[in-house]
Amino acid sequence: MTVRIDATDRKILAELQRDASQSLDEIARQVGSSKTPVWNRIRKLKDAGVIGQQTVLLDAEALGFEACFFVLIRTSEHEADWQAKFLQALRDRPEVQEAHRLAGDIDYILKVRVQNARAYDVFYQALIAEVRVHNVTALLSMEEIKSTTMLPLSDNSGA
Repeated sequence: MTVRIDATDRKILAELQRDASQSLDEIARQVGSSKTPVWNRIRKLKDAGVIGQQTVLLDAEALGFEACFFVLIRTSEHEADWQAKFLQALRDRPEVQEAHRLAGDIDYILKVRVQNARAYDVFYQALIAEVRVHNVTALLSMEEIKSTTMLPLSDNSGA
């Protein structure tokens, strides 16, 4: 389903990205509209798939997940069976926050959040026991400088 997104939709989306827990009244006030049209627009955007799952952002460090690793994976395996097994292994591991298939020398990059280096090693050992990979490089993030889920919404964003 294709949906046209106008300036008011963008304002609503920006408000939801900023704080999805705010009331419809507050969103309507922020975008200069009333509650019912805002509700209808949000429903339209959900139905079109523009708005997906709504969740809460948790503070990983406050919960004891102090280590963030970016894991670069090279593989010589490219068969469908291997790929299905690999993707399932990633889905089964809650430590994997993100996984991307890449163009270039590296086949996959994972963002893995764990308590510490020992927990990463447990994750790594389990992964390589389950699926064969050619080369794995783990990079420990020393400091998170910027992390956001917000998209840069503007009238010229192409949406």
